[in-house]
Amino acid sequence: MMKSLSNKTKGIICILFSALCFSGMSSFINLSGDLPTPQKVFFRNLVALFIASVTLATRHEKFRPAQGCMKYHLLRSTTGILGVFGNFYATTHMSHTADAAMLNKLSPFFTLIFSAIFLREKVKPKQALAILGAFLGAMLVIKPSFANTELMPSLAGFAGGLGAGAAYTCVRHMGNKGENSHFTVFFFSAFSVAVTAPYLIFFYQPMSGRQLLYLILVGVCAAGGQYGITAAYTFAPSREISVYDYSNIIFTAIEGYFFLGHQIPDVLSVVGYFVICAMAVWMFFYNKKEHSLRKA
Repeated sequence: MMKSLSNKTKGIICILFSALCFSGMSSFINLSGDLPTPQKVFFRNLVALFIASVTLATRHEKFRPAQGCMKYHLLRSTTGILGVFGNFYATTHMSHTADAAMLNKLSPFFTLIFSAIFLREKVKPKQALAILGAFLGAMLVIKPSFANTELMPSLAGFAGGLGAGAAYTCVRHMGNKGENSHFTVFFFSAFSVAVTAPYLIFFYQPMSGRQLLYLILVGVCAAGGQYGITAAYTFAPSREISVYDYSNIIFTAIEGYFFLGHQIPDVLSVVGYFVICAMAVWMFFYNKKEHSLRKA
């Protein structure tokens, strides 16, 4: 059936699958209970490491980086794991998982900023305006105030989006240098396991069988989301399908309502969602228009 579909349709299906997987990851993080964040991150990446290793081995691909990419792998892994820690902490400690997911979706805007600073990619005025709008939307979700009991988790979620944006900038740069995306997933997973393993050795918190199952499912969903989005951008360019990644917020909100105690975001958060998504949609159509003008 997939063979009869256009590449763009295949890309949309893959990115929707990825968004569903990442929303499932958020739900299982929450369901696993009040376990230490490093312990959750360890199991998330242990599963991803296994899947990435099997993928590289079965495809007979090399377990080593492309020439000149090692320093970028280290930078990508450092910023990436900080992003994962921020996202996991926010997902566990915020009362609405959709809020944490929305803050993580700031990563494309951070990628624009970091790409301008480090890759010398020009940010046009409309793109800068979209970034500003997204940050204003984020403030509605975070609600910065010492009276806000969720201020620290909100800031962690914001930092998670920043870390992810920095990591994606490194991935973009390595992709331009010809790095294998499967090895990038493998290296990040191995790095994350190595960094979090000492915590488990000295501070391991016993888990029930159900909690262990939820953490394994966190890893399965994370790997599914990672490979889904990789496949999506293989079928179609970002300018044609990236906006569909924001379906993750819808999936997360639905799962939060039905499986996590009828979570309903407050009015300010919903307005923040709308502003951030509106900026993303605007950028989507702006990038398509710019591409069409360049081809003309």
